Amino acid sequence: MTECSTHLILSPLGKKPVVIANDGGALSSDAGVLLVQRLDRRLGITRALAACLREWRQPGKVQHSLPELLQQRIYQLCLGYEDCNDADSLRTDPALKLALERTPSAADLASQATLSRLENSISARDCYRLSEALLECYVARHRLHPPTRLILDVDTTDDLTHGPQQGALFNTHYGGHCFLPLLFFAQHEEGGPQYLLGAVLRPGKAPSGRASMWLLRRFILRLQQAFPKCRIEVRADSGFASPEIYSGCEALGVDYTISVSKNSRLLALAEPWLQEAQARFAETGQTARVYGEVSYRARSWAHSQRVVVKAEWMAQGPNPRFVTTSRFDLDPESHYSFYCQRGDAENRIKELKEDLHADRLSCSRFLANQFRLLLHAAAYMLLQALQEALSGTELAAAQVGTLRLKLLKVGARVRESVRRVAVSLPSAYPYVRFWERLIRAGPA
Repeated sequence: MTECSTHLILSPLGKKPVVIANDGGALSSDAGVLLVQRLDRRLGITRALAACLREWRQPGKVQHSLPELLQQRIYQLCLGYEDCNDADSLRTDPALKLALERTPSAADLASQATLSRLENSISARDCYRLSEALLECYVARHRLHPPTRLILDVDTTDDLTHGPQQGALFNTHYGGHCFLPLLFFAQHEEGGPQYLLGAVLRPGKAPSGRASMWLLRRFILRLQQAFPKCRIEVRADSGFASPEIYSGCEALGVDYTISVSKNSRLLALAEPWLQEAQARFAETGQTARVYGEVSYRARSWAHSQRVVVKAEWMAQGPNPRFVTTSRFDLDPESHYSFYCQRGDAENRIKELKEDLHADRLSCSRFLANQFRLLLHAAAYMLLQALQEALSGTELAAAQVGTLRLKLLKVGARVRESVRRVAVSLPSAYPYVRFWERLIRAGPA
């Protein structure tokens, strides 16, 4: 079959005409997917997820296996293609075919319809098993060098919904109908990388402390089983300030540092430090902070707890903050500084939502959206592994969007012959040294 070619003439460059034609052959703008596939084979993330799903299709009619479908969907997310619709234009991409172990001349990859059917076939049990598999991938990755201390950052984010979606409820805090995904991150040392452990989709209504503790308990018990000598500490904002969380952490033998919403009693206890901060501000004209601590017990708490006070006075007026903790080994200022480090988890959530579009949960079924969220989490784990493999380089602290732009969104010509498949990167590509490092780092 002869294909029609485009032949366009642009303004000449000197005496030479500039000609555009679509006769370049098998080209891909996403050659970096081969790096993602190499990391995936090493870590076994899509393989572990595929083992959690049951095959519901008739064997004689299956053209794309479940592992292939998961690979295609997760790799597309890594490349920045968040919708199933993108598969219709990417299913012929030669680099993506190679990543799924198909030659460029082999049959095309799955279409949008096939991927959408997969999303809508997922059950609650499937989602539970997929969530467990993601946590196991983290455990397996760190089993040889287990952490001695683990800071478990827990945070909620909003995902605004549109139309009649299951679980989409109105939330006054966020001002719209939304989901409230719960995300878990693990940090082995203060200031170190934060590894994503899992993501649980929840309806837009704020959950009870009992429900949050049930989810938190699952993660803590598995981490304690995997790393029995590891000291675990939970760190969270005031959305998790509830007696169920405190008593649950104490029963599991883990420390906690959790923000507490201010109330009249706490403000009264903090008054001496607020007055001191006000006096310093009046003297210098600069924002003043004074730290202290009190013993405080709310009516619903089982016992009195240490509450760290940050009494801050700014040009806008007082700005007190309170953090409750089970620890007594740090002075109030150091402990409040430790709590503030949880803000880095919000940067990871920002990457998930802005670089990986993890808030694109547009299915009608709640379980289909939970499945989507888990796929986004798996894609993020792969890109975190890519970042970790570049330790010691200028890309070691690069965000997901930067890694994708510099390493994954690379044009390449793919040529297939009888004896080999050759992938030719641009001669002027400035980051080929990172490809060399990643490919030589270890066996795939």
